Amino acid sequence: MKSRRLLLLASLSVILHLTKAQESVAAGVRATQSTTRTRYGDAGNAIDGNRDSDIRSSSCSRTRRQCRPWWRVDLLEHYRIFVVSITAASRRGRRLRGAEIRIGDSLENNGNSNTLCARIGSIRPGQTANFYCEPAGVHGRFLNIVLPRCRSSLILCEVEAFGALEPH
Repeated sequence: MKSRRLLLLASLSVILHLTKAQESVAAGVRATQSTTRTRYGDAGNAIDGNRDSDIRSSSCSRTRRQCRPWWRVDLLEHYRIFVVSITAASRRGRRLRGAEIRIGDSLENNGNSNTLCARIGSIRPGQTANFYCEPAGVHGRFLNIVLPRCRSSLILCEVEAFGALEPH
């Protein structure tokens, strides 16, 4: 029991170190999404390094209302992702409730069938929340966020992923 606690404490220490000392592995790569609502809602806006949560500031990605909207970033290499940080829109942040963070190597179903890292419970509007891929991170090249319901729009103002390069 004591060794389990020590392992958990060591894992938390590594995760905290990663989020404080490392740049997001999603920064500067290419993102795509199921649809784009407006010219201000480009998928790349969610990885531009700007946490501005005002949808009108061209810093958020935004899909059209649809069934199962998704957003994806190609990390270009394989990583073990431990933490994903998401900044919600200031006016529509609660709409992320129930969204799934998925990581893996497959583009089947647009990557939305990859391994579940975490499910978003809630993020307060305009705030950033961390989601942990437990117990030991999730390995993959593609990071997806999918909202598994219909007549929904997916809005992400910033997505950051923290992990370690882990080649195949």
